[in-house]
Amino acid sequence: MKMIVGLGNPGKKYEQTKHNVGFMVVDQIANQENSVFKKTAFEAEVADFFSNGEKILLVKPQTFMNESGRAVGPLMTYFGVYPEELVVVYDDLDLQVGKIRLRQKGSAGGHNGIKSIISHLDSQTFKRVKVGIGRPKGKQTVVQHVLSPFDKVDAPLIQEGIAQGVDATVAWMRGEDFVMVMNQFNKKGASE
Repeated sequence: MKMIVGLGNPGKKYEQTKHNVGFMVVDQIANQENSVFKKTAFEAEVADFFSNGEKILLVKPQTFMNESGRAVGPLMTYFGVYPEELVVVYDDLDLQVGKIRLRQKGSAGGHNGIKSIISHLDSQTFKRVKVGIGRPKGKQTVVQHVLSPFDKVDAPLIQEGIAQGVDATVAWMRGEDFVMVMNQFNKKGASE
């Protein structure tokens, strides 16, 4: 079994904001797999399907970003998912808009959603797909930046980043070794 968690904030108000690129990636995977998200008792929406005979869970925590682990931890316990079977997709301020970076493990790097998951799992050993949203422009604060939609310049770039995030996640989901996927996609971003 594999679990792919996209991070974001629930509700129409946040749908197209930068902080919700994780939701955007798992929504696209669900569309490709003709799978529908359903509310669960675990403060999350979950879509499931099989890929190469393996059950795949797509998860969108409904707890708001800072409490993401509150949904992810109990879901992993319920389904018997190990940290090495988990990929978390989320936004990254330190990457240019639309660039992606894969990591096998590591610290939260200041991201509160990841901080919450690490705290609930008591582990940093889970895979990550980070999608770049860039730094705030002008006098904008980080909070204003992550909770605002992409402007006209960044909109096509983030669509490319979301597409790459989907491709990388799906490659791993279908059985490719994560290190190989990581090398392929991290190089792709570096050479551009």
